[in-house]
Amino acid sequence: MKAARFPAWGADPVVDEVPEPVRGDGEVLVDIQAAAVAHLDVTVASGTFGLKPRLPYIGGVEGAGIVVACDEDSGLEPGCQVMLRGGGLGLKRDGTWTERASVPAKAVTRLAAPLAPEVAATFFVPATTAFVTLHDVAKLGADEEVIVVGAAGAVGAMVAQQARLAGAKVTGVVGRAEQLADVPDGVVGVCLDSAEDTERLARDRPASLLVDTLGGDGLITRSRWVRPGGRAAVIGYVTGAEAKVDLPSWLLDDVALLPVNMIRREREAREACGDLIKKLSEGELEVRVQRYRLADAGAALADLKAGRVRGRAVLVP
Repeated sequence: MKAARFPAWGADPVVDEVPEPVRGDGEVLVDIQAAAVAHLDVTVASGTFGLKPRLPYIGGVEGAGIVVACDEDSGLEPGCQVMLRGGGLGLKRDGTWTERASVPAKAVTRLAAPLAPEVAATFFVPATTAFVTLHDVAKLGADEEVIVVGAAGAVGAMVAQQARLAGAKVTGVVGRAEQLADVPDGVVGVCLDSAEDTERLARDRPASLLVDTLGGDGLITRSRWVRPGGRAAVIGYVTGAEAKVDLPSWLLDDVALLPVNMIRREREAREACGDLIKKLSEGELEVRVQRYRLADAGAALADLKAGRVRGRAVLVP
């Protein structure tokens, strides 16, 4: 069978012929239908991460497929659709960028409702991050006004959709005008390049909650779009890992900065998963995906690093 493997640290993945997997005790043999390409894959492949599979290794920390064989007491059966995540996949052992894989049972989650394979492979991080941010961290209430910064990205778009489902009025902020087309339906789009729009947000301070996926130097300025007594939940730092806080001004602004640490929130994410799957299956939520062939894994990684992926990148074997 074919698999996309990294031959060396920092190298592009190469599609190789590899042996068929042999299912071990406590493992599940899965036909891979789709495999996500994630920022964690980029980090692991660099060779600088604390976890390193043995070279050459098959990439992919997330995926989805159909069970071929499993233990009788696994709660699964051949033919059921599953999500693959955890169990060291793509971190301590070969991952999901392959046609078939035998994986630890703890890395397998049976889907509560059917999903398109590309969605099943990619929904977990954006959907659960959005849910935890809004409901567990920010404690979103009724009739709030929410500003989502990075609303065209996979996580930001999901935050915007879930905030709308919860009854909030949502403004989605993007970095470039062409990204306005990727802001979810029902969300008011604003571009950071529009001085008129950003000045209005700074003047009116309309939001009770800001959800920021960009970070960087602009974070504190954007937090001032929130009315006093509000809060700003910080998910990411794609535009910079540092933000300078002038304490007297921050105290005067009276906006709480809330960190979203999904490593600590894995339990809440798993608990929310079933309901999110049903909403995705019924069309209440949508994950945008950009498809690549297995042979184009290197191109997918390059597009991800360059910020050219619309939504989430996914390999289809």
